[in-house]
Amino acid sequence: MTVNHLWKETPLIYSSHLSEITGAAVYLKLENLHPSHSFKYRGISHFIQKAKKDLGPDVHVVIASGGNAGLAAACAAKSLGLKCSVFIPEGVTATTLALLKREGAEVIVGGRQYSEALKRAEELVAKEPHAVMVPAYNDPTVWEGHSSMIHEIRNQLGQEPDAIFCSVGGAGLLGGIIVGCQAVGWDHVPLIALETIGSDCFYWSMSLNGGRFNSEKKVLPPGVNLVYNDENKVHLAHFTGFSSKASGSLGASEPAPKIVSMSLERKGGVKTVSVPDELSMQTLADFAHDHKFLVELACSTTLVPAYHKQLFEKLVPVEKCTKTSGRVVVFIVCGGFKIDLETAAEYERLSQDVPKDPRMRWNVKYDDGELFSF
Repeated sequence: MTVNHLWKETPLIYSSHLSEITGAAVYLKLENLHPSHSFKYRGISHFIQKAKKDLGPDVHVVIASGGNAGLAAACAAKSLGLKCSVFIPEGVTATTLALLKREGAEVIVGGRQYSEALKRAEELVAKEPHAVMVPAYNDPTVWEGHSSMIHEIRNQLGQEPDAIFCSVGGAGLLGGIIVGCQAVGWDHVPLIALETIGSDCFYWSMSLNGGRFNSEKKVLPPGVNLVYNDENKVHLAHFTGFSSKASGSLGASEPAPKIVSMSLERKGGVKTVSVPDELSMQTLADFAHDHKFLVELACSTTLVPAYHKQLFEKLVPVEKCTKTSGRVVVFIVCGGFKIDLETAAEYERLSQDVPKDPRMRWNVKYDDGELFSF
């Protein structure tokens, strides 16, 4: 890995509040503190540094993204003195446009949908000799950059965790965690990947393979198509639309096929969990109140088990802990810039509008096909 990387080591902090709720030692890896406000700065800046090294200082970095990947690319390119073009779909907020332009990026509206913006970006790269396409999540160099957080956690924590929690969309973050765990000898540490219902392409993709609950029938929700990746020999769930409010960050049409394959083969396994938007909204508000951080809905989704002991016990059962000192877990606070006070207040209001009937239970989809209620 490049020695003079652009990111700085992020803190790993102990949360006394979440430790009290869960009955475990809970640590938070604060990836929201990068210059672009999310973990994506690691992998994308690593990719761009490598491109500059391989192709020279005249390289033109191009990315299709209206979100965290685009901002990470713009921040990295500005630090390295490189030209950066960000192709975005129509409807991107004025705040996002302002952030990208503040970092010196050329912003081009590339169509009504992401796929159209991606096509325009690819056309530019094809005709410009010094242009290179920056992948948002599906690339080994990006995973290598993300993996640096696991090296940091190993040094900061000083022991092996009983589980690592992260959010998952296209699975770039998960890919980095898997690669990092392989490098530090934590391949047997359980990983727990969380999504929201309605943007859970990874949950459904995993269900289709490896003898899991949906591997024979391959029944998918409406608007989700079955595709097959021949290179990695895995079936994937391809979403043609999203019903979750977290889709701005978690809304990948399908996950990286190599990461699905790696997850299925991994010794410690990867548990997949999908939660309702309202749970993520409630958690976002709770986390802001308790820890004074605003994070995107995608990020608060990771933290849902930390605020709900029954779900946490389901995912990290105390009887499987071999440490006499008790369970130790790490939550990746992945961050994200698409959050502000107004949006957080709206999420809190929406979560409070859910009826408080004592008979009402939260329904969470678990990776064995079970609907876990609490």
